[in-house]
Amino acid sequence: MGVPWLETQKDRLKQNRLQDVVDELHRFGEDDTVPDDNAPVRAAHRYLTNRPGQFNYQDALLAELPIGSGEIESAHRYVIQDRLKRAGAWWKLKNAKHMLALRVCRANQEWDSYWQSRRQQAA
Repeated sequence: MGVPWLETQKDRLKQNRLQDVVDELHRFGEDDTVPDDNAPVRAAHRYLTNRPGQFNYQDALLAELPIGSGEIESAHRYVIQDRLKRAGAWWKLKNAKHMLALRVCRANQEWDSYWQSRRQQAA
């Protein structure tokens, strides 16, 4: 397994050929005697098979949506944690959900349209 093999698997995922990737990983899976901490292929195989329906990368790419976890993890820091994890802050679940919805709205550049619709509803 090397870079060309990995690129092939990534291309397969982008084409929604998940089962091909799962089958390929199965071929290279570690022996059951190998501890999970030392079995990255087994971990990848388990990750993919435990999340059916969550890898529609083809449609995401067509919609110009990000498919990498890096962007999501980064957004988690600045959209959620920046506001909710302030020193001394605590939240009731209901209020945290509302705050998160507003933060997501702003991050998605929908802030003005959200408030415009609220003004129209109030009128």
